[in-house]
This record gives sequence, structure tokens and C-alpha cells, in this order.
Amino acid sequence: MAADPFVVKDIRVEGLQRVEPGTVFSYLPVRVGETFTDDKGADAIRALYNTGFFKDVKVESDGQVLVVRVEERPAVSQLEFTGIKEFDKDALKKSLRAVGVAEARYYDKALIDKAEQELKRQYVSRGFYAAEVITTVTPVERNRVAIVFNVDEGQKSKILQINIVGNQAFKEKQLREEMQLSTPNWLSWYTKNDLYSKQKLTADLEAIRSFYLNRGYLEFVIESTQVSITPDKKGIYLNINIREGQQYKVASLKLAGELLGKDEELTKLVKLKVGDVFSSAKLTESTKAIADKLGAYGYAFAAINPQPNLQKDKQVVDLSLIVDPGKRTYVRKINITGNNKTRDEVIRREMRQLESSWFDSEKLKLSKDRINRLGYFTDVDVITEDIPGTNDQVDVGIKVAEKPTGSLSLGAGFSSTDKLILSAGIRQENAFGTGTSIGLNVNTGRVNQTIALSNFDPYFTEDGISRFTEVYTRTQRPLFFTGDSEYKIESTGGNFKLGVPYSEVDRVFFGLGIEQLLSLIHI
Repeated sequence: MAADPFVVKDIRVEGLQRVEPGTVFSYLPVRVGETFTDDKGADAIRALYNTGFFKDVKVESDGQVLVVRVEERPAVSQLEFTGIKEFDKDALKKSLRAVGVAEARYYDKALIDKAEQELKRQYVSRGFYAAEVITTVTPVERNRVAIVFNVDEGQKSKILQINIVGNQAFKEKQLREEMQLSTPNWLSWYTKNDLYSKQKLTADLEAIRSFYLNRGYLEFVIESTQVSITPDKKGIYLNINIREGQQYKVASLKLAGELLGKDEELTKLVKLKVGDVFSSAKLTESTKAIADKLGAYGYAFAAINPQPNLQKDKQVVDLSLIVDPGKRTYVRKINITGNNKTRDEVIRREMRQLESSWFDSEKLKLSKDRINRLGYFTDVDVITEDIPGTNDQVDVGIKVAEKPTGSLSLGAGFSSTDKLILSAGIRQENAFGTGTSIGLNVNTGRVNQTIALSNFDPYFTEDGISRFTEVYTRTQRPLFFTGDSEYKIESTGGNFKLGVPYSEVDRVFFGLGIEQLLSLIHI
């Protein structure tokens, strides 16, 4: 109702349960001391509605006090699913959160309808065209609601027939072999390829397109696709309409642009030759090889642009590869992330790409391979990061994912000499993140007993000299006695040996030693 303008001396908010008064005040377009008008009242109602917190808002006046009466929307106390078998419930909750439906958020009927459509879309993407979703909203105490999505998945819709129309150069059977989707066969229970999926269809259409482009059909197009479903929503018919065009051969091939005086070297990298049937795969392989070669010379942002010129009357193509190496680039910094335990130096010493040197794609690849071969990481990712404000510098990022590097071994055996033999070993690669390994092995038997502690340092020196150190004790007992004669196994040690009789009865001999081995690592 229209009200006479007045100066607001106070603002009172009524009806709040969970929303803080400060939140309401922050959205109000009027403050204490300002003049309240009908327009500001309408703006206040509109602003509070737009928050999504309230289902009813009233603005009134009590003398010179502005009274805001609100009724909060119910909060979602529980979000459950019934009848779900195809999807993980946690994954569904995550997808519904993206459309605004989640526990602790405010209930909105429009968002619930949107959530239903999202669930159906998820099922359609998996081939469940008959899936039905019914939502039950149950009020609970403290102005909250529990939402249950009742799902009837139904049966998956299977592909009953696939028709490819317009093919002349290749048989339909040959084209269907390029597709993942297929009609039911004896392996369908395992492959699930008889179940329609929009993602699979998109991949199959791209596979057919690549099939033709790799065989010289540069004018090939997929004109249309039709997916029809039976009335009971259990069967699907798939029609693909294509136009092949003509097959083209390479009439001429040349490299143009800035070749940096390496014309002959770059030309050898081109897989296509004059007279060959055009192949998109070979062209892609050629452009990548040229870009990689230029990258090895420091041109990190080299671009190779193919420009085909079709001569339709002769069914040939003149192919030009325009080379733009860009500016020569050098590496400013190498940043390593993900190594929570492994020290930076353990990774950096495997790098063959150095900071403040020219960018070299081959050295980067070699560096990645060497870091992978350490065996300390499940994944190694090398990325090139642009530096704002410059076009001749890059930063290289090395992102690693560490894995456990310890191992434990236990063993037992029996022999006529040693009787029961027990063995145990523990080994830790990358001990304390230093890149060295430490191992302890224990072997017990009647005749032979060994305890050995070993350490291997692959970078004992900065030049790559490795060191293997082992401290051990080996006990070897006599096999049997005949009078004064004694038959025993001699102990073997390393740099020094010590053999003493332990007792007149057992005559146990101990072998103690330390062995060190230095070797040259070929870099």
C-alpha cells in the first residue's frame, strides 16, 4: 500500500530463524536517517526476494520505524535417492549441487524441477530413455524439508539397427568396424557397445570422419544423424547420412615461411610425398614433427599451418606448409610442485633442460623420462607456462605425484643342511626424500646366518658417481666333525675378515665386513 515518505529512525526485522539480521540489512536499499518512499520499499522487497532466502517479504511502517517481515524458505535437511543402481549417489549429489540443490541450502521448487531434469539427462546419457524420476518433499521440524528422488531406471535402450547412407567407396560393414556403437552381439554383455550413448556417437562420427580424411576424401561431410526410439523406449535406430566426395592425391608439396636455413632437415620430416593419397594422419604427424624439431632449437611456440589447394577437376591437392617459428625462447625458471617428501634437488639433478638456457623440447622430454625412471612418482607432468609481458621467455612446471617407495619381504624355506630357513627384508627407496635407498636383510638357518645393512647413493658426487655401501655380519657353522678333522664353510668378507672359534663344541665362525663400491653413471 502507498505510504507517505518518512525519515527512518529505526529498522526492525521480524520472522528470522536461520538468516542473520545483518544479512537482511546488507541487502536493504534504505538506511537509518534516510527518507523512505514507495520506490525504496519496492526495491527492498525485490532485493530480499532475489537472495533466495525468503518465500514472503513484507515492508511496513510503524510510526517512523521501518518493519521488515519475512518468511524464510525451508532448508534442505536431507537429500536421498531410491532406486539408483547405475550411478554413484555421491556423484549424483555433486551434479545436483551444480544446479543449486544440496543439503543445507534453501528449498526452491523451481530448482527441484531443474534437478529432476538433470537426473533424467544423466540417465539418457547412459541409454536409459525410460527412466522416470518422482520427487517427494517431506516437511520436518524447524522449517526444514527432506527431499527424496525416487528413480525408476527401467531398462537400457539397446541399438537395434545402425544404417549408414551415402557410402560408395567403402562397405557399410567396414565403416561400422570404426565405430564403438554396435547392434547386440555375443560380447555385448561385456562391452556394452549396444547401449546408446551420445558421447560414444560423437566419438564414432569423428572416427568415421578420420577414416575418410586419412584416405584422401577431403570433401567428406556427415550431413545428418537421426536417432529414433521405439514407443516402448527399449530399442533405438541410428541413421548416419554421409557424403564422401572425391579422393585426392598430393600433386605438389612445399614448405614456406621462415625455415631458419633448415629447409632440407625440415623437409625430411614430412611424411606425405608427391603422388601419395592425401592422409590427414600423416599431415598431423608431419606438422608435429616439424614443431618438435623447431622446439629443439629453442622455438617453443612454432606454428605450422597447412594450406591445401584442391584441384577438383584433376582430383589432386597442392599442399603448402607455412612455417612460423616465432621468437626463440629461453627458460626463465623451472618450478617443481607435488613433491611433499622428495627434495627438489633429487628432481632437478635429472633435468637436462636448464634454467636461463634456450628452450629445448627434446631435453624436456628426456628430463621427463629420467624423472619417471626414478620410480618415486606415479605421474610426472611437464608443462610450459607463458610469462605475461614477454614473448621470448617461458617457465617450465614439473608436477609430480609421489607414491610409497618402501617394500617388505618375508620368506621361509627348508633344506637338509640348514633345516628351517627364515628370511626377512625391508627396503626404502628415496629414504627421507634424499634419492638414496636403505635396506636391511636378515637370513637365519642352521648353517648360514646373515644380517646385512646396505645403502645406495646414485649421486655420491655431483658428477654422477654412485656409491654402494654394505655393512654385514655372516655366521657360518661347521657341517659335521670326524675325529680331529673339521669340515667347515669359510667365511667371506669385504675389505677385512675375522674368523674366531666361538666354542669348542660348535666352533662357530663369524664373518664381519664392510664393502664399498664406486661406479660411474653414464649421463
